[in-house]
Parts: sequence; C-alpha cells; structure tokens
Amino acid sequence: MALIGIDCRFASKDVGLGTYTRELVLQLVHCSTDDFVLFVRSTSESWLDDIPSHVAILTADFDHYSLKEQIAFPRLIRHLHLDLLFSPHFNVPFFCPVPFVVTIHDLILHRYPNQTSKIKQIAYRILMKRAVTNAQKIIAVSAYTQSELISVYGKSIASKISTVTEGVSPLFSSSPALNVQKKYSIPTDYILYVGNAKQHKNVQMLIDAHAQVSDAPDLVLISGGSEARKLRLHERVHLLQNIPYSDLPSFYASATCFVTPSLYEGFCLPILEARASGCPVIAMNVTAIPEVAGPHTKLIEPNLQDLTQALQNIPTKTSGPEEQYCWEYAATTTNAILTSALHGQN
Repeated sequence: MALIGIDCRFASKDVGLGTYTRELVLQLVHCSTDDFVLFVRSTSESWLDDIPSHVAILTADFDHYSLKEQIAFPRLIRHLHLDLLFSPHFNVPFFCPVPFVVTIHDLILHRYPNQTSKIKQIAYRILMKRAVTNAQKIIAVSAYTQSELISVYGKSIASKISTVTEGVSPLFSSSPALNVQKKYSIPTDYILYVGNAKQHKNVQMLIDAHAQVSDAPDLVLISGGSEARKLRLHERVHLLQNIPYSDLPSFYASATCFVTPSLYEGFCLPILEARASGCPVIAMNVTAIPEVAGPHTKLIEPNLQDLTQALQNIPTKTSGPEEQYCWEYAATTTNAILTSALHGQN
C-alpha cells in the first residue's frame, strides 16, 4: 500500500475551502485502500472525530505563504517517506520532495487581488504556477476552472487536468433543526446571502439593490472579515458573523430566497446548499455559476438594474442538486486520480 499525505490545514475554517477539505477527506479515507497521513493545524479539531483510528493525524501548523511552510513542511514530508502528497488547494511547498496532486478551485487572485498584499500576490502567482506545472495530476472543481487553467497556463497541462465537482452535505436536505429567527433575532421572512465580502463577491451591490426595493423581505448577510465590516448597510440589513457551520442548513431552509451577486466563482457551493435546502436562488450569469444553477435558478446579468428587478420578482421554485454533486462520488473519483498519479499513468 502507498502512503499518501493530505494537506488539511484549511479544514478548520468554515469557508468553502474548509468545507471542501473536510467533506472530501472524510469520504476519501473510507473509500481508499491506501494509507493516509493528515496534516492539520491542530489534532483537536472536531471534524477529526469521524476519521478512522488507523489514519495518522499530524500537526503541521505552518502558515500559508510563510517561510516555515517552505522549509519545515517539506522536511516533515521527506521524514515520513510519503509516496504522494494530495493538496486540496494550490499551496504546495515550492520544493515539495515527493510527487503531488493539487485541486485548483479558481484563479480569483489573477482577476481580483482584493486586499491581498503585493508580496502575497507575487507569492500566489509563483506557487500557483509551480503547482500547476509540476503536479502529477490537477483536479479542477468545474469546467470553467479547467478552461481558466488552460487559458492562463497553456494547453500543455490539459492532459493532466480532471474535473471533479464538489458535493453537498446531507445536512442541507434534512428538515431545519433550529429556529434561526429566534436565536439570531431576525425577521420571519428574509433574503439570505452566505459568503465573504471580498471584492469579487459584489455584496455592496446586493445591499444597494435591496435598498431600492422597499417591500422586499429584510436581507440577512452571513459574512465576515474586514471587508464585511466595511459594508455600507441600511436599516433592513442584518449582518451576522461567526455563524457555526451546523446552523447554516436552517438559515437556508427558512429563507425566502438565497441571492449571490458574485462576479467570479470557480464553483459556488452555496447555490447547491440552497437548492438542497429547498431555497429559491438568484445568481449572476457568470463564470462557473451556470454549471451549478439548476433549472429554476434566476440567472441575471451582473448589474444593479437587473439585480433590483430580480429582488422585485423573487423566484418561488427551486430543485435539488443533480446526482453528480455528491461527496462520495467526488471522493471515489479523486481516489482514482491519486492512484493514477501513484502509478505515473496519464
């Protein structure tokens, strides 16, 4: 059996990358016959309770883009004599001592630097190019991300890219277990947004459009970070921060509609979470969003006028995610890609 290391340093975060890492790894360690070592920030992270006892879990508390990541992490990998490293993101050490497979979720920082420092932007481009060029295999989470990779890095990498979509946790298709209106002091009827407030998320446009529709339900923003604190809110907007992931299904299930005004997505898992929860969706007709939108999502052009009109005519129908959006399927497909990389197969 081979020994595969998985970089799970993002798994403790409630953002999309954390969800992807937790959900995929929990399935992957059950469907593979190989041995795994999970690299985590802390061995006390609650999601690790569901990892089988035979899987090794090691602390690798190295900050991304840090010198420690570039020096201590490769040393640890070399010491363990890994056969392969799987990174569910592009942050592979520049001098990774073993073959590796990466998942690329998007090229957002190529398009929207947001508030990322110049030094981190340079580090991002260096590490991304190195990861894409040197990876044995590349997993793209959507057809759009695959096309972006080929557009930026050339057709020479096309043969080693596979598209493996994300899945939706069964939590989002169960009945709401929580009265979020009571717990968080929000109205009975509300429009929901879930995500960060970085530049490409376009959240201020949603707030401005909502302000123009006086009879629309209140707007609930589940967001965080410095960008969220800088948003210009009005009296019918409720900003909720640090919401537990376990409460999200009840927010979706109780919402009148979910809206994402995002201008760029490599996948957009919240749309699938909303659909699984029976929540109608309004989204921009851009990037990877049409791939996950489904038949009833109201897709609009990315401008204030169209968004305002959509809020005046909120959709009432939705449909559950298609069968391919399943973490078990994603893990099985990913496992086949890892096996192929171990044997040097195309």
